[in-house]
Amino acid sequence: MARNGSIGRWLVNRTNPEYIDYFSRVSSVSPICAQVLVNRGVKTPEQLTAFLNPDPGKLSDPFDLPGLKRAVERIKEARQRGERVLIHGDYDADGVSATAIMVEALRTLGIDVHYFIPHRLNHGYGFGMPGIEKAKELGAKLIITVDCGITSFEAVALANASGMEVIITDHHEPVRRNSEVSQQSIENRIQAPEDGVQKADIVLPEAFAIVNPKISDALSGSAHLSGAGVAFKIVQGLFGNESDIVYKVLDIAALGTGADVVPVLDDNRIILKEGIKLVQSGERIGIKALKEAAGIRPEFFRTSLLYYVLVPRINAAGRIADATDVVRLLTTHSEGEAETLARWLHGLNAKRQEIEEAVFQEALQMLEKADARGPIVLASAGWHLGVVGIVAARLAERFYRPSVVLSIENGIAKGSARSIPAFDLHSGLAQCGELLKRFGGHKQAAGLALPTENIEQLRAMLSRVVDNTLSEDDFFPVLNIDAAVNIADISVELIDELARLEPFGYGNDEPLLGARGLEVIQPKIVGKNHLKMRLRQGGRRVDSIGFDFGDLLPLVEENSHIDAAFVPAINEWDGGRFIQLNLKAIRPTQ
Repeated sequence: MARNGSIGRWLVNRTNPEYIDYFSRVSSVSPICAQVLVNRGVKTPEQLTAFLNPDPGKLSDPFDLPGLKRAVERIKEARQRGERVLIHGDYDADGVSATAIMVEALRTLGIDVHYFIPHRLNHGYGFGMPGIEKAKELGAKLIITVDCGITSFEAVALANASGMEVIITDHHEPVRRNSEVSQQSIENRIQAPEDGVQKADIVLPEAFAIVNPKISDALSGSAHLSGAGVAFKIVQGLFGNESDIVYKVLDIAALGTGADVVPVLDDNRIILKEGIKLVQSGERIGIKALKEAAGIRPEFFRTSLLYYVLVPRINAAGRIADATDVVRLLTTHSEGEAETLARWLHGLNAKRQEIEEAVFQEALQMLEKADARGPIVLASAGWHLGVVGIVAARLAERFYRPSVVLSIENGIAKGSARSIPAFDLHSGLAQCGELLKRFGGHKQAAGLALPTENIEQLRAMLSRVVDNTLSEDDFFPVLNIDAAVNIADISVELIDELARLEPFGYGNDEPLLGARGLEVIQPKIVGKNHLKMRLRQGGRRVDSIGFDFGDLLPLVEENSHIDAAFVPAINEWDGGRFIQLNLKAIRPTQ
């Protein structure tokens, strides 16, 4: 499967034309924008108003989350007692963002708060013995995990035995009762939340309180929060929605939400919409410094820059260094410190890119000799553990198969897995649980560890699970096109109108339009491997570019005709604004 989407099924979403005309009139939007909105479930003027104007005042009640009331009461009790509190975070962008939110909130309360971020290579993922030792060293009486802890049965038991209490805040999948891993590790330790409705088939550590949307079916707006989003709900619960601190941490919450693959709907949409405003204004000096180090000019900030420029730099520390200083960057009040840390992250990201590309190329060479069907499972003793997740994601995207990439050290293979939409990766790995030392994550992304001698068995067992789960069609990507258009329909006004649907992301993708029978004019390769050409239809011409589409040049000879799926955009250059189609897929017109 080519990454550029030239192979696969193209489906154009269509709705009753009379309804689109009606919705367009009563909502004062173009028919194309009306179709895009209907595709996203926005079908009435009232829903449109709510969608276009995410209001912090409409955030869901934080106390809808099971365990949050009990957690908030315990944190306030820590302040009254003068207890020292340790925030135990995670080394990815969501985890460090969640840590920074909690640290800032508890400092505002006047609590003696410290934090611990595990080192990916030295400590591994999640809440474990290193964090407990840090808490003992500090004399902390309360540990609050963020973005981790939901499967940390042994660590919670050890903390309890050491006289400490643990509040778990997380958003990852809990252990299921039928999981092979759960039977090996939980030893029947089950803790039900004090409030809320717990799912019937899960088992939980014996923490003082557990706040995780995944443990309840009775949620709406907060059902798909990131780790930073869950931390933000704790801040809501501590201070109330009208407090300044709740608004001030929205920029950090937006970073964590953008970094994690969560739907940009409900609370997540509000967090991103309002948080991006703060990121753009540069009110937090750490984020402002990071933007400057990355060369982002304030007047040209776009939501996509958060996803593709800021988040990778924040992630870089946890991938190939120590992420502890990222929390310092996000919470510092010193401009000098912020500038130093931002430049450091910028340099780390460049180094991370080099390491990632080397591993990716080695993985491609190994795949030349591998089975062309079924899931990808690759392992090597030379691969940096910090980049295997990105490589797995690139392989899953390029070959459209679930992909597992492992780094081998001392007889243990550790790594990450990424999936395709049709395959529940967490469930699939659970069915291979007898081969694994541990695993955890989501439907589309997971981490795992297993003895090296089990790798071939994992490849075979996971292949059987995939074969039993997916049909042949599931291995061909579906390109869902929001609306079929003509080139004459594309205007600056339409592009500005569609931009009102931001922030884009999972669950609210950039509007993808499609057009048929476009005549190709002056196709050429520009930059590293980008396909640039003009497209003509009915006397109207428009510029287009397909990033990393250079391999498709043979499809687009001069005056040939193609179908194209694209995101219309404004290219600002030399003081002017020009329409450009950002190509997502092309094919010869039939």
